[in-house]
Amino acid sequence: MGGVTAPAPAAEKPPGGGHRKCRWSSGSSVNCHPLPSPITHTSPARTRQLLEAPPGRTSTRHLEPSAAMDPLRRSPSPCLSSRPSSPSTPPCEMRGPVGIEAVLDQLKIKAMKMGFEFNIMVVGQSGLGKSTMVNTLFKVWKSNPPDLGVPPPQTLQLHSVTHVIEEKGVKLKLTVTDTPGFGDQINNDNCWDPILGYINEQYEQYLQEELLITRQRHIPDTRVHCCVYFVPPTGHCLRPLDIEFLQRLCRTVNVVPVIARADSLTMEEREAFRRRIQHNLRTHCINVYPQMCFDEDTNDRILNSKLRDRIPFAVVGADQEHLVNGRCVLGRKTKWGIIEVENMAHCEFPLLRDLLIRSHLQDLKDITHNVHYENYRVIRLNESHLLPRGPGWVNLAPASPGQLTIPRPFKVCRGAHDDSDDEF
Repeated sequence: MGGVTAPAPAAEKPPGGGHRKCRWSSGSSVNCHPLPSPITHTSPARTRQLLEAPPGRTSTRHLEPSAAMDPLRRSPSPCLSSRPSSPSTPPCEMRGPVGIEAVLDQLKIKAMKMGFEFNIMVVGQSGLGKSTMVNTLFKVWKSNPPDLGVPPPQTLQLHSVTHVIEEKGVKLKLTVTDTPGFGDQINNDNCWDPILGYINEQYEQYLQEELLITRQRHIPDTRVHCCVYFVPPTGHCLRPLDIEFLQRLCRTVNVVPVIARADSLTMEEREAFRRRIQHNLRTHCINVYPQMCFDEDTNDRILNSKLRDRIPFAVVGADQEHLVNGRCVLGRKTKWGIIEVENMAHCEFPLLRDLLIRSHLQDLKDITHNVHYENYRVIRLNESHLLPRGPGWVNLAPASPGQLTIPRPFKVCRGAHDDSDDEF
Protein backbone atom coordinates (compact mmCIF):
# COMPACT_ATOMS: atom_id res chain seq x y z
CA MET A 1 0.00 0.00 0.00
CA GLY A 2 1.69 3.15 -1.27
CA GLY A 3 0.44 5.58 1.35
CA VAL A 4 1.40 3.56 4.39
CA THR A 5 4.29 4.95 6.49
CA ALA A 6 6.39 2.76 8.71
CA PRO A 7 6.06 3.52 12.41
CA ALA A 8 9.00 5.20 14.17
CA PRO A 9 11.30 2.80 15.88
CA ALA A 10 11.28 2.59 19.62
CA ALA A 11 14.75 3.17 20.95
CA GLU A 12 15.95 1.35 24.02
CA LYS A 13 18.49 3.33 26.00
CA PRO A 14 20.86 1.10 27.88
CA PRO A 15 21.88 2.29 31.27
CA GLY A 16 25.12 4.24 31.31
CA GLY A 17 25.01 5.34 27.63
CA GLY A 18 27.00 3.66 24.81
CA HIS A 19 25.43 1.85 21.81
CA ARG A 20 21.65 1.64 21.67
CA LYS A 21 19.59 -1.00 19.83
CA CYS A 22 16.68 0.21 17.63
CA ARG A 23 13.79 -2.23 17.23
CA TRP A 24 11.57 -2.02 14.05
CA SER A 25 8.06 -3.22 13.56
CA SER A 26 9.21 -6.10 11.39
CA GLY A 27 11.16 -7.49 14.32
CA SER A 28 14.62 -6.73 12.90
CA SER A 29 17.08 -4.62 14.81
CA VAL A 30 20.05 -2.51 13.78
CA ASN A 31 22.95 -1.13 15.82
CA CYS A 32 22.96 2.67 15.78
CA HIS A 33 26.01 4.84 16.18
CA PRO A 34 26.76 5.95 19.73
CA LEU A 35 25.54 9.34 20.80
CA PRO A 36 27.16 11.56 23.36
CA SER A 37 26.10 10.59 26.84
CA PRO A 38 24.13 11.94 28.53
CA ILE A 39 21.66 13.00 25.74
CA THR A 40 19.28 15.65 26.89
CA HIS A 41 17.11 16.68 23.94
CA THR A 42 17.50 15.29 20.38
CA SER A 43 15.24 16.43 17.51
CA PRO A 44 13.68 13.80 15.14
CA ALA A 45 15.45 15.33 12.15
CA ARG A 46 18.85 14.96 13.85
CA THR A 47 18.03 11.38 14.77
CA ARG A 48 17.03 10.55 11.19
CA GLN A 49 20.24 12.11 9.88
CA LEU A 50 22.36 9.97 12.15
CA LEU A 51 20.48 6.82 11.17
CA GLU A 52 20.59 7.33 7.42
CA ALA A 53 24.32 8.22 7.29
CA PRO A 54 26.67 5.37 6.13
CA PRO A 55 28.80 3.85 8.87
CA GLY A 56 32.11 4.99 7.35
CA ARG A 57 31.03 8.54 6.55
CA THR A 58 29.39 9.65 9.75
CA SER A 59 29.36 13.42 10.19
CA THR A 60 29.11 13.06 13.93
CA ARG A 61 31.33 15.51 15.79
CA HIS A 62 32.63 13.74 18.89
CA LEU A 63 33.01 16.11 21.82
CA GLU A 64 34.61 15.27 25.10
CA PRO A 65 31.94 15.35 27.75
CA SER A 66 33.91 17.53 30.13
CA ALA A 67 35.39 19.89 27.56
CA ALA A 68 32.53 22.34 27.60
CA MET A 69 31.66 22.07 31.25
CA ASP A 70 35.06 22.01 33.01
CA PRO A 71 36.20 25.59 33.40
CA LEU A 72 39.76 24.42 34.31
CA ARG A 73 40.30 22.79 30.89
CA ARG A 74 40.09 26.04 28.96
CA SER A 75 42.77 27.21 26.62
CA PRO A 76 45.55 28.91 28.52
CA SER A 77 45.38 32.66 28.68
CA PRO A 78 48.31 34.58 27.20
CA CYS A 79 48.63 36.46 30.48
CA LEU A 80 48.85 33.29 32.53
CA SER A 81 51.24 31.54 30.16
CA SER A 82 54.05 34.01 30.90
CA ARG A 83 54.07 33.18 34.59
CA PRO A 84 56.00 30.19 35.94
CA SER A 85 53.58 27.33 36.38
CA SER A 86 55.75 25.24 38.70
CA PRO A 87 58.77 25.66 40.96
CA SER A 88 60.93 23.82 38.42
CA THR A 89 60.46 26.56 35.85
CA PRO A 90 63.80 28.45 35.46
CA PRO A 91 63.73 32.09 36.51
CA CYS A 92 63.89 34.89 34.01
CA GLU A 93 67.40 35.72 32.80
CA MET A 94 68.74 39.19 33.52
CA ARG A 95 69.21 41.05 30.29
CA GLY A 96 71.42 44.08 29.75
CA PRO A 97 74.47 45.34 31.66
CA VAL A 98 74.26 46.53 35.25
CA GLY A 99 77.22 48.91 35.09
CA ILE A 100 79.74 47.16 37.33
CA GLU A 101 82.58 48.03 34.96
CA ALA A 102 82.11 51.69 35.94
CA VAL A 103 83.92 50.91 39.21
CA LEU A 104 87.21 50.88 37.30
CA ASP A 105 86.54 54.38 36.02
CA GLN A 106 85.78 55.54 39.57
CA LEU A 107 89.04 54.06 40.88
CA LYS A 108 90.96 55.62 38.01
CA ILE A 109 89.52 59.07 38.64
CA LYS A 110 90.20 58.84 42.37
CA ALA A 111 93.75 57.58 41.83
CA MET A 112 94.52 60.34 39.36
CA LYS A 113 93.31 62.93 41.87
CA MET A 114 95.41 61.54 44.71
CA GLY A 115 98.47 60.68 42.65
CA PHE A 116 101.04 58.00 43.39
CA GLU A 117 104.14 57.76 45.56
CA PHE A 118 107.26 55.80 44.77
CA ASN A 119 110.50 55.80 46.76
CA ILE A 120 113.66 54.32 45.29
CA MET A 121 117.17 53.99 46.71
CA VAL A 122 120.37 53.53 44.70
CA VAL A 123 123.35 51.90 46.41
CA GLY A 124 126.83 51.39 45.03
CA GLN A 125 130.35 52.73 44.89
CA SER A 126 131.08 56.15 43.51
CA GLY A 127 131.61 56.35 39.77
CA LEU A 128 129.18 53.57 38.79
CA GLY A 129 126.63 55.94 37.28
CA LYS A 130 123.87 55.88 39.93
CA SER A 131 122.69 59.45 39.39
CA THR A 132 122.90 59.05 35.62
CA MET A 133 120.83 55.89 35.76
CA VAL A 134 118.09 57.56 37.81
CA ASN A 135 118.05 60.44 35.34
CA THR A 136 117.79 57.97 32.47
CA LEU A 137 114.87 56.19 34.16
CA PHE A 138 112.76 59.14 35.26
CA LYS A 139 114.35 62.12 33.43
CA VAL A 140 114.26 64.26 36.56
CA TRP A 141 117.68 65.89 36.59
CA LYS A 142 119.05 68.27 34.00
CA SER A 143 122.28 67.19 32.43
CA ASN A 144 125.12 69.64 32.89
CA PRO A 145 128.46 69.34 31.12
CA PRO A 146 131.01 67.86 33.52
CA ASP A 147 133.64 70.18 34.90
CA LEU A 148 136.89 68.33 34.50
CA GLY A 149 138.78 70.77 36.71
CA VAL A 150 136.74 70.12 39.85
CA PRO A 151 136.57 66.56 41.22
CA PRO A 152 133.06 65.31 42.04
CA PRO A 153 132.24 65.69 45.76
CA GLN A 154 131.88 62.52 47.76
CA THR A 155 129.41 62.60 50.63
CA LEU A 156 129.22 59.86 53.21
CA GLN A 157 125.70 60.76 54.30
CA LEU A 158 122.47 59.69 52.68
CA HIS A 159 120.36 62.37 51.08
CA SER A 160 116.95 62.22 49.41
CA VAL A 161 115.53 64.34 46.61
CA THR A 162 111.80 64.48 45.85
CA HIS A 163 110.39 65.21 42.41
CA VAL A 164 106.80 65.44 41.16
CA ILE A 165 106.47 63.93 37.70
CA GLU A 166 103.28 64.40 35.67
CA GLU A 167 102.57 62.47 32.50
CA LYS A 168 99.20 62.45 30.72
CA GLY A 169 97.39 63.61 33.85
CA VAL A 170 99.04 61.03 36.14
CA LYS A 171 101.12 62.50 38.98
CA LEU A 172 103.96 60.58 40.58
CA LYS A 173 105.75 61.79 43.67
CA LEU A 174 109.21 60.28 43.26
CA THR A 175 111.75 60.25 46.09
CA VAL A 176 115.29 59.20 45.17
CA THR A 177 117.71 58.36 47.97
CA ASP A 178 121.37 58.34 47.01
CA THR A 179 124.19 56.73 48.99
CA PRO A 180 127.42 58.34 47.77
CA GLY A 181 130.62 57.00 49.27
CA PHE A 182 129.33 53.50 50.00
CA GLY A 183 132.24 51.04 49.98
CA ASP A 184 134.84 53.69 49.10
CA GLN A 185 136.75 53.47 52.39
CA ILE A 186 139.63 51.17 53.12
CA ASN A 187 137.83 49.72 56.14
CA ASN A 188 134.23 48.96 55.15
CA ASP A 189 133.15 47.21 58.33
CA ASN A 190 129.49 47.91 59.08
CA CYS A 191 129.29 50.38 56.22
CA TRP A 192 125.70 49.22 55.67
CA ASP A 193 124.45 50.42 59.06
CA PRO A 194 123.51 53.94 57.86
CA ILE A 195 121.54 52.48 54.96
CA LEU A 196 119.67 49.89 57.04
CA GLY A 197 119.10 52.48 59.75
CA TYR A 198 117.53 54.86 57.23
CA ILE A 199 115.19 52.15 55.91
CA ASN A 200 114.08 51.16 59.44
CA GLU A 201 113.63 54.82 60.35
CA GLN A 202 111.08 55.22 57.56
CA TYR A 203 109.24 52.13 58.82
CA GLU A 204 109.25 53.60 62.33
CA GLN A 205 107.76 56.88 61.16
CA TYR A 206 104.97 55.09 59.33
CA LEU A 207 104.30 52.86 62.34
CA GLN A 208 104.06 55.83 64.70
CA GLU A 209 101.51 57.44 62.40
CA GLU A 210 99.48 54.23 62.30
CA LEU A 211 99.39 53.90 66.09
CA LEU A 212 97.89 57.35 66.65
CA ILE A 213 94.32 57.35 67.90
CA THR A 214 93.45 60.23 65.57
CA ARG A 215 95.26 59.38 62.37
CA GLN A 216 95.64 61.31 59.19
CA ARG A 217 93.36 60.43 56.33
CA HIS A 218 96.38 59.73 54.17
CA ILE A 219 99.61 58.76 55.92
CA PRO A 220 102.66 60.03 54.03
CA ASP A 221 104.55 57.05 52.69
CA THR A 222 108.32 57.56 52.88
CA ARG A 223 109.18 53.86 53.05
CA VAL A 224 111.75 52.65 50.52
CA HIS A 225 109.92 50.54 47.95
CA CYS A 226 112.92 49.39 45.94
CA CYS A 227 116.70 49.42 46.26
CA VAL A 228 118.77 49.20 43.08
CA TYR A 229 122.17 47.76 43.94
CA PHE A 230 124.98 48.54 41.48
CA VAL A 231 127.54 45.76 41.10
CA PRO A 232 130.91 46.94 39.76
CA PRO A 233 131.77 45.30 36.42
CA THR A 234 134.73 43.26 37.63
CA GLY A 235 133.84 40.25 35.51
CA HIS A 236 134.59 37.74 38.30
CA CYS A 237 131.88 37.34 40.97
CA LEU A 238 130.34 39.17 43.91
CA ARG A 239 132.73 40.64 46.44
CA PRO A 240 132.49 39.74 50.14
CA LEU A 241 131.19 43.25 50.78
CA ASP A 242 128.40 42.73 48.27
CA ILE A 243 127.41 39.38 49.79
CA GLU A 244 127.38 40.64 53.38
CA PHE A 245 125.35 43.70 52.52
CA LEU A 246 122.84 41.92 50.25
CA GLN A 247 122.16 39.27 52.90
CA ARG A 248 121.00 41.98 55.29
CA LEU A 249 119.37 44.20 52.72
CA CYS A 250 117.09 41.61 51.04
CA ARG A 251 115.19 41.01 54.31
CA THR A 252 114.42 44.69 54.73
CA VAL A 253 113.61 45.98 51.26
CA ASN A 254 113.10 44.82 47.68
CA VAL A 255 116.54 44.53 46.05
CA VAL A 256 117.17 44.67 42.29
CA PRO A 257 120.86 44.11 41.44
CA VAL A 258 122.28 45.49 38.19
CA ILE A 259 125.68 45.29 36.49
CA ALA A 260 126.82 48.89 36.24
CA ARG A 261 128.64 50.21 33.17
CA ALA A 262 127.99 47.02 31.26
CA ASP A 263 129.53 48.55 28.12
CA SER A 264 132.96 47.85 29.61
CA LEU A 265 132.36 44.09 29.16
CA THR A 266 132.01 42.05 26.02
CA MET A 267 128.86 40.05 25.42
CA GLU A 268 130.57 36.81 26.42
CA GLU A 269 132.08 38.35 29.56
CA ARG A 270 128.69 39.82 30.47
CA GLU A 271 126.90 36.47 30.29
CA ALA A 272 129.61 34.66 32.24
CA PHE A 273 129.59 37.39 34.90
CA ARG A 274 125.79 37.13 35.16
CA ARG A 275 125.91 33.35 35.73
CA ARG A 276 128.51 33.71 38.47
CA ILE A 277 126.44 36.33 40.25
CA GLN A 278 123.33 34.16 40.05
CA HIS A 279 125.30 31.27 41.52
CA ASN A 280 126.48 33.51 44.38
CA LEU A 281 122.93 34.63 45.09
CA ARG A 282 121.66 31.05 45.30
CA THR A 283 124.60 29.85 47.37
CA HIS A 284 124.23 32.56 50.01
CA CYS A 285 120.38 32.51 50.08
CA ILE A 286 119.99 36.06 48.81
CA ASN A 287 116.40 36.54 47.62
CA VAL A 288 116.31 39.44 45.21
CA TYR A 289 113.19 40.83 43.60
CA PRO A 290 111.02 39.29 42.18
CA GLN A 291 110.97 36.57 44.83
CA MET A 292 109.74 33.19 43.72
CA CYS A 293 107.34 32.71 46.66
CA PHE A 294 105.42 35.85 45.68
CA ASP A 295 104.20 34.55 42.31
CA GLU A 296 100.41 34.59 42.56
CA ASP A 297 99.33 32.85 39.36
CA THR A 298 100.66 31.23 36.23
CA ASN A 299 101.05 34.48 34.30
CA ASP A 300 103.11 36.04 37.09
CA ARG A 301 105.22 32.91 37.36
CA ILE A 302 106.01 32.94 33.63
CA LEU A 303 106.84 36.65 33.55
CA ASN A 304 108.91 36.62 36.73
CA SER A 305 110.80 33.51 35.65
CA LYS A 306 111.97 35.33 32.55
CA LEU A 307 113.07 38.29 34.68
CA ARG A 308 114.90 36.07 37.18
CA ASP A 309 116.86 34.52 34.32
CA ARG A 310 118.09 37.99 33.27
CA ILE A 311 118.92 39.32 36.76
CA PRO A 312 121.26 41.11 37.33
CA PHE A 313 120.48 43.38 34.40
CA ALA A 314 123.44 44.66 32.43
CA VAL A 315 122.65 48.38 32.11
CA VAL A 316 124.18 51.50 30.67
CA GLY A 317 123.08 54.97 31.73
CA ALA A 318 123.06 58.08 29.56
CA ASP A 319 121.38 61.45 29.71
CA GLN A 320 122.32 62.85 26.29
CA GLU A 321 120.75 62.31 22.90
CA HIS A 322 122.64 61.64 19.68
CA LEU A 323 121.65 61.47 16.02
CA VAL A 324 121.81 57.93 14.63
CA ASN A 325 120.54 57.19 11.10
CA GLY A 326 118.40 60.30 11.09
CA ARG A 327 116.79 59.75 14.49
CA CYS A 328 117.61 60.97 18.00
CA VAL A 329 118.54 58.21 20.43
CA LEU A 330 119.56 58.25 24.08
CA GLY A 331 123.04 56.84 24.45
CA ARG A 332 126.76 57.22 25.05
CA LYS A 333 129.14 58.25 22.34
CA THR A 334 132.54 56.58 22.14
CA LYS A 335 135.21 56.49 19.45
CA TRP A 336 133.90 53.04 18.46
CA GLY A 337 130.34 54.25 18.00
CA ILE A 338 127.21 55.13 19.95
CA ILE A 339 125.83 52.81 22.64
CA GLU A 340 122.05 53.08 22.52
CA VAL A 341 120.52 52.84 25.96
CA GLU A 342 117.09 51.63 24.82
CA ASN A 343 118.45 49.06 22.36
CA MET A 344 118.30 45.52 23.74
CA ALA A 345 121.20 44.53 21.51
CA HIS A 346 123.42 46.98 23.42
CA CYS A 347 122.19 46.76 27.03
CA GLU A 348 119.24 45.66 29.18
CA PHE A 349 118.07 49.05 30.35
CA PRO A 350 114.54 48.49 28.89
CA LEU A 351 114.10 45.46 31.17
CA LEU A 352 115.02 47.50 34.25
CA ARG A 353 112.71 50.33 33.22
CA ASP A 354 109.78 47.99 32.61
CA LEU A 355 110.36 46.25 35.94
CA LEU A 356 110.51 49.43 38.01
CA ILE A 357 107.86 51.51 36.25
CA ARG A 358 105.67 49.79 33.70
CA SER A 359 104.92 46.33 35.07
CA HIS A 360 105.92 45.93 38.76
CA LEU A 361 105.71 49.38 40.37
CA GLN A 362 102.52 48.63 42.30
CA ASP A 363 103.74 45.15 43.18
CA LEU A 364 106.90 46.64 44.69
CA LYS A 365 104.75 48.85 46.90
CA ASP A 366 102.47 45.97 47.90
CA ILE A 367 105.36 43.73 48.94
CA THR A 368 106.91 46.59 50.88
CA HIS A 369 103.69 47.10 52.85
CA ASN A 370 102.53 43.48 53.23
CA VAL A 371 105.88 41.79 53.86
CA HIS A 372 108.82 44.00 54.82
CA TYR A 373 106.90 46.61 56.79
CA GLU A 374 104.77 43.89 58.36
CA ASN A 375 107.90 42.13 59.62
CA TYR A 376 109.14 45.34 61.20
CA ARG A 377 105.72 46.09 62.69
CA VAL A 378 105.41 42.65 64.31
CA ILE A 379 108.87 42.95 65.89
CA ARG A 380 108.15 46.38 67.30
CA LEU A 381 104.72 45.49 68.66
CA ASN A 382 106.11 42.37 70.32
CA GLU A 383 108.68 44.57 72.03
CA SER A 384 106.06 47.04 73.26
CA HIS A 385 103.51 44.72 74.91
CA LEU A 386 104.96 45.45 78.37
CA LEU A 387 105.54 49.19 77.84
CA PRO A 388 103.12 51.89 79.08
CA ARG A 389 100.80 53.34 76.47
CA GLY A 390 100.62 57.07 75.91
CA PRO A 391 97.43 59.11 75.49
CA GLY A 392 97.69 59.40 71.71
CA TRP A 393 99.90 56.52 70.61
CA VAL A 394 101.62 53.37 71.73
CA ASN A 395 104.99 54.09 73.31
CA LEU A 396 107.66 51.97 71.67
CA ALA A 397 111.14 51.48 72.97
CA PRO A 398 113.94 52.75 70.72
CA ALA A 399 114.71 50.25 67.99
CA SER A 400 118.00 48.46 68.44
CA PRO A 401 119.89 48.30 65.10
CA GLY A 402 121.42 44.93 65.98
CA GLN A 403 118.07 43.23 66.60
CA LEU A 404 116.47 44.52 63.39
CA THR A 405 119.42 43.80 61.12
CA ILE A 406 120.57 40.37 62.36
CA PRO A 407 120.40 37.92 59.43
CA ARG A 408 117.59 35.39 59.76
CA PRO A 409 115.83 33.07 57.30
CA PHE A 410 113.53 34.73 54.80
CA LYS A 411 110.22 32.96 55.46
CA VAL A 412 107.48 35.54 55.15
CA CYS A 413 105.55 35.54 51.90
CA ARG A 414 102.69 37.50 50.39
CA GLY A 415 100.03 36.34 52.84
CA ALA A 416 101.76 37.81 55.87
CA HIS A 417 99.54 40.88 56.01
CA ASP A 418 96.31 38.96 55.68
CA ASP A 419 97.18 36.01 57.94
CA SER A 420 99.53 37.65 60.38
CA ASP A 421 98.14 35.70 63.33
CA ASP A 422 98.93 32.39 61.69
CA GLU A 423 102.30 33.42 60.29
CA PHE A 424 103.82 34.76 63.50
